[in-house]
Parts: sequence; C-alpha cells; structure tokens
Amino acid sequence: MRTVDGRVAGRRGQATRQKLLDCLSEMLSSSPYRDVKVIDVARKAGTSPATFYQYFPDVEGAVLEIADQMAAEGAGLTQLLEGRSWAGKAGWQTAQELVEGFLEFWRKHDAILRVVDLGAAEGDKRFYKIRMKVLNSVNNSLAESIAELQSKGRVDKDVNPAAVAGALVAMLASVSSHQKGFTSWGVKQAELKPNLALLVYLGVTGRKPTR
Repeated sequence: MRTVDGRVAGRRGQATRQKLLDCLSEMLSSSPYRDVKVIDVARKAGTSPATFYQYFPDVEGAVLEIADQMAAEGAGLTQLLEGRSWAGKAGWQTAQELVEGFLEFWRKHDAILRVVDLGAAEGDKRFYKIRMKVLNSVNNSLAESIAELQSKGRVDKDVNPAAVAGALVAMLASVSSHQKGFTSWGVKQAELKPNLALLVYLGVTGRKPTR
C-alpha cells in the first residue's frame, strides 16, 4: 500500500489510512456526498488535512477507494447462486436466499451505494464500472441458471436468459435501494422479502414456487 507520492505506507500509516476511510464512510451515511470536506474527515479521524492528502488526492479519490472495497465484497454475492437448484422447494429456498443476501448487502453499504449510483447516473465511468461489478456478480450467475433450465426444457425456448437476468437484477437493485420507502406504501419489511422472492422465482422458472 503506497502513499500518493509513491512511498510504501508502514503499519501505522496503513492504520491511519483505514481510519480516514472509516470516518469518511460514517460521514457519508449522515451527510450529502458533496458536503463532505477533507478538513472534516481529517478532524473526525483525529489527524490533519495534510495527512489525508498523503493517502488520497481528494475526497472523491477516497470515496472511490471505499467503493472498490464494497465492490470486492459484492463479488461474493455470486455464492448465493453457485451450485444452487431452482427445482421445487430447493428453488424457492434459492430465490429467498438470493433476495435476502441482496437486501442485506444494500442495507450494509447503503451510504456508499447511493454515492456510486449518483456518480453512475451523472455519467462517471469509474462509478459506473463499480456499480456494474456488483450487479454482474449476480447477473452472470443468474443468466447461466436460466440458460441451464432452458437447455433442460424447463424454461421456454423463446426466453432470453441475459435479458431476464438483467431485468431481475435491475429490479433487485432498485428495490434494495428503496427499502425504507416501502413502509410509506404500507409494506412491512418482513413482507418485502417473500414477495420479492416470488417475483424472482417466477422470472427464473416461469412457474409458481413449491413452498
């Protein structure tokens, strides 16, 4: 791990760098991204702006570092689908666990995901690539699952696996980022997961689940 000027950061430097990232993450959960200033992050971390600039070129550079760490963790979402069955009760379990994993990941990383979505929406390719890295972890595995079912004659031959997978992943991402908003529609959090899982199961298999 190196500083901005290329020097190798020692153990203490790495700890300081991580503390700055942790403080920035905490601030993003309570303040608009554009309002966060280097001096505020440094003060919260108990250090100076000069120290911040040793490790990051600016706030955006540090935000991208947090986003990269989040995306690396998001790659693990593919484990929710690897080797899983979509048949019968096992398929219903797969759909539920996929939805639960997606919702939980978004709750855990809500603050940085909002910033990533904002950057991607504004056309920043760096944020767009990070967003797609997270979504692809599920999209590619889901498309493979649908294609496999199709090869066995369990999904209509006219279905495009990539299109269905993409639509389902986009739905999961949208719903996950809007979890708190469902309460204003009279939907309890406990009701969200099974109903979202139902849509995922129907989308993948074209059948009602066996519960």
